[in-house]
Amino acid sequence: MSARNAFYAQSGGVTAVINVSACAVIETARQHPERIGKVFAGRDGIIGALTEDLIDTSLESAADIARLRHTPGGAFGSCRYKLKSIEQNRREYERLIEVFRAHDIGYFFYNGGGDSADTCFKVAQMATAMGYPLQAIHIPKTVDNDLPLTDTCPGFGSVAKYVATSMREAGLDVASMARTSTKVFVMEVMGRHAGWITAACALAAENEGEAPHLLLLPEVLFDEARFLVRVRESVARYGFCAIAVSEGLLGPDGKLLADSGVTDAFGHAQLGGVGPQIAQLVKQQLGYKFHWAVADYLQRAARHIASRTDIEQAYAVGRAAVEMALAGENAVMPAIRRLNDMPYQWDIMAAPLDQVANVEKKMPKEFITADGFGITAACRCYLSPLIAGEEFPPFRNGLPDYVRLQNRIIKKELLPFVV
Repeated sequence: MSARNAFYAQSGGVTAVINVSACAVIETARQHPERIGKVFAGRDGIIGALTEDLIDTSLESAADIARLRHTPGGAFGSCRYKLKSIEQNRREYERLIEVFRAHDIGYFFYNGGGDSADTCFKVAQMATAMGYPLQAIHIPKTVDNDLPLTDTCPGFGSVAKYVATSMREAGLDVASMARTSTKVFVMEVMGRHAGWITAACALAAENEGEAPHLLLLPEVLFDEARFLVRVRESVARYGFCAIAVSEGLLGPDGKLLADSGVTDAFGHAQLGGVGPQIAQLVKQQLGYKFHWAVADYLQRAARHIASRTDIEQAYAVGRAAVEMALAGENAVMPAIRRLNDMPYQWDIMAAPLDQVANVEKKMPKEFITADGFGITAACRCYLSPLIAGEEFPPFRNGLPDYVRLQNRIIKKELLPFVV
């Protein structure tokens, strides 16, 4: 069997560790030259495949590929571009196969979240329908931690570590000033429909009275009156109140409090701004001096304080993706399976994409306290090992030393294609 080339692309919002998976794919592929020729990366995700903008990673040194393990962002560029169904836009899928055929690509590795899993599954179906031999493997990535069939999603553990650290540090700051200054601190974190990141903020509090005092989760409809009572009680008891709120918080009518009316390429509402909304509500109704922060991109770009568990799992799923493809697997995702809580033990299994695509994993009821404002011991047990350990990047001149690859595009063989 002659060696065939591989295609790798990054999709959706990037993370502190998505490049770790890229590193694993490329390094593992290079260990099998008899089966895999070159690894081409799509410039700006799947768009790079459609436009035949293919980056030749074989031109990058082993040292620079290894440095991807320490570098946040998307080394090859990512995109929010949702391929429609095969029935709606068959031409795009046919174009992908044309590009793969022109460059003898026999392996397709798509690194992303739920929408990417759907795309990967459809590409596998199209290749089969067109009689083109292709192993299509989805590599999990999402800070929202909402993919099914996997214990956690690479990218989440590092965000969880960042927001818990930030909440602990901010909590100490507010507590020290609360007597004469700020009494309420609100931190808005990511999480469109699932409250995993908001829940992770609770890891900052190990003792009574420590921040955060309240969580506002998207799984629990916001009750203004109950919330204000709890804020007042917290200030009376502890001197201050620290609140973590999900960007996807829902009002009593079930609608997003922070829906701007704008949608992204995947059809998702553009969110952001619920943090200051909550802070203003506290000021108007209770009169407390407040501060708010929106973690936004900072939480998913913070490689300097990434979780070692997250880094190891991101590498493991990238390596497993290549190994599964070489073993003949198709339309699957390497998923993380929890074997034990303490000590945390896990392995990798193959999850069928038809059970992953378009399925969203939210916080289970048993992870949320009865009052809806906190997490249970079971949730803490689940979350704690995911933020464990550190693997700091190298520093130069006082700042993290991140790599920028050459990203040289190969010669195009086909006519232009407009996306």
